Amino acid sequence: MAVIDWLLEGDPAIRWQVMRDLTDEPAGTVAGERRRVATEGWGAWLLSLQGDDGNWGGGPYSPKWISTTYTMLLLRHFGIDPDDPAVRAAVGRVREGVMMTKTKPFFTYAGETCVTAMALALSSYFRSGAANEGQVGHLLAQQREDGGWNCDTSSERSSFHTTISVLEALLELDRSEVGAGAPEARERGHDYLLQRRMFRSLSTGEPVNKRWTLFSFPPRWYYDVLRGLDYLREAEEPPDDRAEEAVTLVESKRDKEGQWLLQNPHRGREHFQMEEGAGKPSRWNTLRALRVLRWYSRYPRLDS
Repeated sequence: MAVIDWLLEGDPAIRWQVMRDLTDEPAGTVAGERRRVATEGWGAWLLSLQGDDGNWGGGPYSPKWISTTYTMLLLRHFGIDPDDPAVRAAVGRVREGVMMTKTKPFFTYAGETCVTAMALALSSYFRSGAANEGQVGHLLAQQREDGGWNCDTSSERSSFHTTISVLEALLELDRSEVGAGAPEARERGHDYLLQRRMFRSLSTGEPVNKRWTLFSFPPRWYYDVLRGLDYLREAEEPPDDRAEEAVTLVESKRDKEGQWLLQNPHRGREHFQMEEGAGKPSRWNTLRALRVLRWYSRYPRLDS
């Protein structure tokens, strides 16, 4: 319980997810803690930084990582309640005032695949009321034969980075109850990740990128093994043996105190620093690792 107590000493954005995912608190208790994300701590701080024009950081996608896109993605990671009045007001300012490009509104943007996925995830999570058919059609048309996606249209291969972003967006759409989240396309995407053991090249069996075995938070647009597994958990995907190596990797990174460290933070501007820095214990990574291990352990082994 020492690690749980340490997690519960963190920001409301951490605490409510611990209560939901690790300690199984009553729904009313979880909801009450979640409501605090918009009124105190990191969530309230981010809401206070929005400009009168609806943007954060002065732009829709840049500068990284303080722009509107990456700030709203962080609020989504916090699990801020989209029905909170302050959140609804912030979303309204984005809807009325922010354009992703000169001709494309923020929440309905369809074009570059990664940015389209981010816009769809945010529109779905924050219930912006924007039409999403164009975004979904674009993303489905961009899915490759191997089940993945790649924002680099000149490449013949899919990208883990793009694939995880699209999968998260389609899942968010499915949960929003405003549109179908393309379950068949998501299943093909899951298979793309699992065939590659969540981080290995299908052709060589070697890790595609060793940095993917390092766990970052916030993930920004980058893929890593913990992000991939946490997505599968959230999608309620029963893992098979192809996930075992990745889960074992997560478990191996637990230190003697039962914590996981922050690794490979992605350079760029930040509104504020949430944790002590690289190489230090991370509540975000510890929360996500523990819930991934819990998710995986709940399913019977296929060979049992």
